[in-house]
Amino acid sequence: MASAISAQATASVSSRAAVHCGARVSSRSTSVAARRGGVAVTRAVISDRPATPVSIKDVQRPDKTGRFGVYGGKYVPETLIPALLALEAEYALLAGDAAFQAELNGILKDYVGRANPLYFAERLTEKYGTADIYLKREDLNHTGAHKINNAVGQALLAKRMGKKRIIAETGAGQHGVATATVCARFGLECIIYMGANDMERQKLNVFRMRLLGATVCPVRAGTATLKDATSEAIRDWVTNVETTHYILGSVAGPHPYPMMVRDFHAVIGREARAQSLEKWGGKPDVLIACVGGGSNAMGLFHEFIDDEDVRLIGIEAAGEGLGPGQKHAATLTLGTPGVLHGSFSYLIQDEEGQIVEPHSISAGLDYPGIGPEHSFLKDFGRAEYHAVTDQEALDAFVLVSRMEGIIPALETSHAFAYLEKLMPTMKKGQKVILNCSGRGDKDVNTAAAALNISGEVDV
Repeated sequence: MASAISAQATASVSSRAAVHCGARVSSRSTSVAARRGGVAVTRAVISDRPATPVSIKDVQRPDKTGRFGVYGGKYVPETLIPALLALEAEYALLAGDAAFQAELNGILKDYVGRANPLYFAERLTEKYGTADIYLKREDLNHTGAHKINNAVGQALLAKRMGKKRIIAETGAGQHGVATATVCARFGLECIIYMGANDMERQKLNVFRMRLLGATVCPVRAGTATLKDATSEAIRDWVTNVETTHYILGSVAGPHPYPMMVRDFHAVIGREARAQSLEKWGGKPDVLIACVGGGSNAMGLFHEFIDDEDVRLIGIEAAGEGLGPGQKHAATLTLGTPGVLHGSFSYLIQDEEGQIVEPHSISAGLDYPGIGPEHSFLKDFGRAEYHAVTDQEALDAFVLVSRMEGIIPALETSHAFAYLEKLMPTMKKGQKVILNCSGRGDKDVNTAAAALNISGEVDV
């Protein structure tokens, strides 16, 4: 393991004071947490690693300390500990509250549009000539992606806790749009932090957020992408914790967020199981989803983790490639364990524990960390993770558009690209479910700049 899960890597927030949209933030307590959550703490966790259970069914995920095996935990400023404990307690109450669950399910049905279809991709199936390919159509949700599932759940939770100011981070903009949407729906103040580079390549989603009434704050620090937007959101939360709820957009961050975001997205897998039984009377053989922070994949996987005959495959961004000097966002493929944004998990970091700049053509996968449950599933051997390059994702973006009449998000295109390697290993009669996590209209400008599509000359 890299020696230095350093103070900088631990919290990924600087010790400077900064002025943000809607808040002046001091990060004094952040650096305190960084010192306490650094090398000594992490090494203690590793040394206390329990014996590996024989079956995944024997593992509590997370355990009572908020860990998935050795991963997860709360590496945060002391200022945030009371807020996290209150959030954990409130969520535990509402998870078993029939009235809350009925309200949530009603909104998911009538506002989000669930259940969405499990669609048989006939032409893709014919192309590969092996297993049947089905698409879980999260792209058909209101706002065009899976992100709305979690945003609705957390907005309802914030209302129950009396929090009227909402902050969120976003990369591709889909979580920002989903958060702005639910804030408009419930009458909540909304501040979205987004990297300046991501704002440039996702102008459509920036306009959508502002149209919905959100304040979108450009983040120019660091690489000006998702990692930096998350750091800014954490700084805001530290300062405004009494009045503010942070709707974190992925299964990352400190406990209880990885568990809570997973649970709000678990409706994806529950629907997929019921629809599989309805369509062919059994379970899928393979589940496949793209992985950045990992929320759409965990939403699909969670229902099936104890079904050890179902193969779980997550697809990361290989960016330029996985060779020396090439930029990528393949955290589980090439990363090492460390602490980032309040959680112990795999990271892209150098030998001194400093975060290495990630790269993906997809803004939503351009992140140097991963949710802790994915790290656990990798080490346990329950899920497998592979990486797809920018070019492979672009090729899949075009292929799926032309063969199925579905323009997938560039994030989702990474999962589609892996079918080229997966499908030749499959047999006729087997079933593959791919989580179509979002639609690609947000990505047309990025794709157009990279592709040669004129209407007269092919790609």
